[in-house]
Amino acid sequence: MEKRIVLFFGSLAYFGWNYFFVGLRPEHVGLYVALAGLYVAHPETRRFVLAFSAFIIYWIVYDSMRVIPNYMVNPVHVAEPYNLEKALFGLTATDGQRLTLNEYFAQNTHPFLDVLTGLFYLNWVPIPLLFAYWLFRHNKPLFLRFSYGFLFTNLLGFLIYYLYPAAPPWYIELHGFELHFDTPGNPAGLLKFDAFFGIHLFAGMYSKSANVFAAIPSLHSAYPMLCLLYGWKLQKKWLNIAFAIFVAGVWFAAVYTRHHYVIDVIAGAAVAVGGYLLFEFLTTKTPLRRRINALQERL
Repeated sequence: MEKRIVLFFGSLAYFGWNYFFVGLRPEHVGLYVALAGLYVAHPETRRFVLAFSAFIIYWIVYDSMRVIPNYMVNPVHVAEPYNLEKALFGLTATDGQRLTLNEYFAQNTHPFLDVLTGLFYLNWVPIPLLFAYWLFRHNKPLFLRFSYGFLFTNLLGFLIYYLYPAAPPWYIELHGFELHFDTPGNPAGLLKFDAFFGIHLFAGMYSKSANVFAAIPSLHSAYPMLCLLYGWKLQKKWLNIAFAIFVAGVWFAAVYTRHHYVIDVIAGAAVAVGGYLLFEFLTTKTPLRRRINALQERL
């Protein structure tokens, strides 16, 4: 009876929030059907849903950012990141003009890099999820630390989005330094991946972006770093090498596809390391440790 009550009121809150505030979309219904089905199907699948609740909360919070866009909270920075990037990491072209790396890559692409960077960008969420699932099966204490560390780091990143809204490189490429708050998400350089395979994968994904002015920090860059940090605890050389390649690939892809500046990538890495260190401190040196231990026993 208790589980039915939880499911009923949870469903009511979920659909009420999305219908009246976020805007109910097919993916909301699809996610609900999948999770509710797993929740009621069997005690083991219910345990799985509860175990991955941190990732579910992450998605709901990210999607809900469209309710109050960050540009309504603080001024959007368009020129400042661009000028800082050009000063720190810019290149001087043959005509003497100084370019950001994004501008350089916009003029110097290659089909191999178009495909490679697209593949890396496709996996910025699936690989952390697969890593979490592997940990869930083989190392539940580290699974809890990784999944809630992932959520904690994202919340830090979301906070910075609201404190310092920033336009991505492709925005300047399309609109210059003028502000257009109704600008939809754009796949930028990832369109070349779509074109290579004759699909609309990234075009469809970025049309549903919850926040365009959220370039700093690059959470795309933070996720592989988190995998590397938590994977390091397993002391598996092959895994460390794989995650190091994942980090390098996503970081390069973020700049090559003109979704992030180098400074965004550095900020994303810093948020990952800072979130990791702070969360590890909270879960080992504060009363939050008891809460983590209690969750571990339920798994």
